[in-house]
Amino acid sequence: MSGSIAQAFAHNFLGQSPRWYKATIVGFLILNAVVLFTIGPVAAGWLLVIEFIFTLAMALKCYPLMPGGLLLIEALLLKMTTPQALYDELLHNFPVILLLMFMVAGIYFMKDMLLFLFSRLLLGVRSKAILALMFCFLSAFLSAFLDALTVTAVIISAAVGFYSVYHRVASGNDPREDSEFADDEHLPSRHHEDLNQFRAFLRSLLMHGAVGTALGGVCTLVGEPQNLLIGHEMGWHFGEFFTKVAPVSLPVLVAGLVTCVLLEKLRWFGYGTLLPDNVRAVLANYAAEDNAKRTPRQTAALLVQGAAALILIGCLAFHLAEVGLIGLMVIVLITAFTGITDEHRLGSAFKDAMPFTALLVVFFAVVAVIHDQHLFVPLIEWVLALPMDQQPGMLFIANGLLSAISDNVFVATIYITEVKQAFLAGHMTREHFETLAIAINTGTNLPSVATPNGQAAFLFLLTSAIAPLVRLSYGRMVWMAVPYTVVMGLLGWYAVSYWL
Repeated sequence: MSGSIAQAFAHNFLGQSPRWYKATIVGFLILNAVVLFTIGPVAAGWLLVIEFIFTLAMALKCYPLMPGGLLLIEALLLKMTTPQALYDELLHNFPVILLLMFMVAGIYFMKDMLLFLFSRLLLGVRSKAILALMFCFLSAFLSAFLDALTVTAVIISAAVGFYSVYHRVASGNDPREDSEFADDEHLPSRHHEDLNQFRAFLRSLLMHGAVGTALGGVCTLVGEPQNLLIGHEMGWHFGEFFTKVAPVSLPVLVAGLVTCVLLEKLRWFGYGTLLPDNVRAVLANYAAEDNAKRTPRQTAALLVQGAAALILIGCLAFHLAEVGLIGLMVIVLITAFTGITDEHRLGSAFKDAMPFTALLVVFFAVVAVIHDQHLFVPLIEWVLALPMDQQPGMLFIANGLLSAISDNVFVATIYITEVKQAFLAGHMTREHFETLAIAINTGTNLPSVATPNGQAAFLFLLTSAIAPLVRLSYGRMVWMAVPYTVVMGLLGWYAVSYWL
């Protein structure tokens, strides 16, 4: 009896994850305590960061919330950070949590309108290079004024819509009725090749869109949370921020868009896959049937969703309220005027965002450990001790490296605080202070596309519903981001070092 109970516990631990993965997590838990008590908290802190990145990299084996949560519970028990420090970190990032809770759900209620618009774009543009460029540019443009997570949520929603339509039709199901589309078990073998090609097609568009959020987000005061923080510390308004950062952000934006087109033309790093003709035919038939069968109520619902989208863009552009609160308003408006009144349909909108929201809380616990153990302090002190002409370039590199493994908002907060203290102490001129602020802003925004944990939008994409459907793993995201990382990183560093 005791043996069967032990086997049951072993089987239940992390569910269907491979045995080697379960053993690895248990090994991490043991190793952390040993390192903490033998080497010290700094080594244990860096080990924890590496282990958490591992759980993200293995997201398709097990959702990172469970193994990452176990690691962070242990960190709290070992007093590598405190519940209060975690709570303070959550309060600091509450707008992001609020955004995930309500804005992503708001986008869910716009999915019919989004599928309508994106299907016209997908079916109307035959050139894959032009289509990719449009995805990347539109993401960049919208992210300059809206939140990158909101833009990413829109792209994900459209991609899930396309995938579900084709998968259901290929499986012999009605694409307009809810049915399972994550399992290929009932998919005829003749459709497997087209489906795999369609997955590669969607992966490339998703990555172009995600990179676009970074290209546009760096440009403006409201593009990323750290931009707003840095702009506040510097006293820059919207136009001044854009002008100060432009010598770096605009050349990188152009280079990023050129890279997008070249990747599609050259078909490197997993890009360049075309939309299969069979899939195009299915999507075109669906769009035609949808138009023919659309009832007045459905047309009215589309109009309501479109009006809500315009209200959303207007409210976000003028920052009338926190992004999450605007998302809640969108939920209320769309549901009230489209006949959605039951709790079950309302609850469905929240199921995609809440796991990621919980994961983000665990991620902020890692940030709390980094903060409490002062893991980044030696690097900060080393950069500020360099000759002044070397500081901007090295600050860009340091911010990029740290942002690629940590939260870029946290990295920007730490660096701008330290640099401002040095400025107030009289160790640098105002002009040099502004140059370093630009280096911090661009460093936390551009090279951080190297990994999914470098940008919240990338992490959201990795842990979203679409990632397992199109086989977008951590490693694949890193590989597909390599050319963008090299171009954006090198050009950004050169611009910060020689053009400011």
